[in-house]
Amino acid sequence: MQWPWRRRKVVVVVVLRKLLTCAICVIALMGLLSVRVHVFPSSKVSDLTDPYKLPTVTQHELNYQKLSAEKKWTQELTPPHLSKEQAPPHLSKAPLSSHKLNGANGSLDFEKLWKQPSNRDFVPCVQPGSNYTAPDESRGYLLVHTNGGLNQMRAGICDMVAVARIINATLVVPELDKRSFWQDTSNFSDVFDEDHFINALANDVNVIKKLPKDLSSATKVVMHFRSWSGLEYYRDEIASLWEEFQVIRAAKSDSRLANNHLPPDIQKLRCRACYEALRFSPKIEAMGKLLVDRMRAYGPFIALHLRYEKDMLAFSGCTHGLSDVEAEELRTIRENTAYWKIKDINATEQRSRGYCPLTPTEVGIFLTGLGYPSNTPIYIAAGEIYGGDTHMADLRSRYPILMSKEKLASVEELEPFTNHASQMAALDYIVSVESDVFIPSYSGNMARAVEGHRRFLGHRKTISPDRKALVRLFDKIEKGLLMEGRKVSNRISEIHKKLQGSPRRRRGPVSGTKGMDRFRSEEAFYVNPLPACLCKRVSGNVNASTASMR
Repeated sequence: MQWPWRRRKVVVVVVLRKLLTCAICVIALMGLLSVRVHVFPSSKVSDLTDPYKLPTVTQHELNYQKLSAEKKWTQELTPPHLSKEQAPPHLSKAPLSSHKLNGANGSLDFEKLWKQPSNRDFVPCVQPGSNYTAPDESRGYLLVHTNGGLNQMRAGICDMVAVARIINATLVVPELDKRSFWQDTSNFSDVFDEDHFINALANDVNVIKKLPKDLSSATKVVMHFRSWSGLEYYRDEIASLWEEFQVIRAAKSDSRLANNHLPPDIQKLRCRACYEALRFSPKIEAMGKLLVDRMRAYGPFIALHLRYEKDMLAFSGCTHGLSDVEAEELRTIRENTAYWKIKDINATEQRSRGYCPLTPTEVGIFLTGLGYPSNTPIYIAAGEIYGGDTHMADLRSRYPILMSKEKLASVEELEPFTNHASQMAALDYIVSVESDVFIPSYSGNMARAVEGHRRFLGHRKTISPDRKALVRLFDKIEKGLLMEGRKVSNRISEIHKKLQGSPRRRRGPVSGTKGMDRFRSEEAFYVNPLPACLCKRVSGNVNASTASMR
């Protein structure tokens, strides 16, 4: 009598099992459909050794965003060593403008992060006055031995152009420094466009490539021009040497001309030399354009001058975050470098005064505090970072899209520039000037040169970290007295509200300083060419009607 009941029970169980199986299949299918699966051919997987290599670039993408009408280093195509399949899968296909940062400051608008400061109608005005004449008859020849790295030499060369004009000299194309820390064997024509330099200055100074052979054995006077000297020094003391000598050799070129209180035409000549005549060699310009285009493929980007290289840390004596072994290595380098005068340095005191470059970890905290999201493309404008991946790990964990010339270009493309520090630095300079935002971790020669160039080109956004104020925040975070978040972010943003490259007059000496310290405390001429080389536009015709900032 129980068989029919048992049979019905079995049927019910079977039906329930089938229904349950169908439900599981439906759920699994929905899950699969909701997941984006990237499938790469197996033959290509081994090529993706770096997940943040360059995406494929089309000509349409290269025209992505032109933020100013000024001449740019732009337009090139995909690097030959990367194929279409190597486009980084981490990059979202959505427009970058759709990304928001939901963090310490809440939702930060994309445009605010990349918005350029107002140039307040300041435009370049470097043409000489109506009384300016062609160069007078030359009284002799000026030989120049430049010193320092690329940007120190650049400033020195431009100053020597002005000096040659003041003392009525024929300038022999300057000799680049081959004895500095970097031991670069590059000649002037390897780094700069020599012919353009000579032709661009034809109405200002007579420039020749080599000293005439009949003067090669002539008696030369070697001069260490006095630092930050004015017009009187060169016209009275130096020019008087022509009475005895046909050739004057400048032993050094850096900081030999005053920042201020020079005739307007001399100041304008310095700017013409720096921003018009002294351009890089064609091969460097071409490679620079290529790097800019490849960074543009990622969208708006930051150029970070991460001055965390061995020479900088050894010179400054900054060892925060380093091991005892690393600190000792840097101390030894400083001891053994004869032309570095200061040997005993208190690293803690240096850092507390803001004299040390920010560490990669500190840069990460700084960028986060400013509101830049983790998908921000960053170009590292630097040489070899001291400690490599060990010291870059924290920054990379926050900002994984860290690019460099070595990542953007193939070994073959960079080969002509490798082992030439000045040429490699020139590539970083081009990308830095053309970046949407430039941030230096230290106010060294390159940081100052790039800032000045960006000001000249329309006051492009340059965020200058207040290292002294930041160190106090970083120390509190490190000690656990302060947590990253809204409070820290608000503080960082407030500190840097007026440090983003807006127009202002060049700063004079610090009050109370005297002698050479007074000149040393001034803002360098090439950091801020306003006044003298930037004028306020007062009508639609820039050339016809401009007025200097008074």
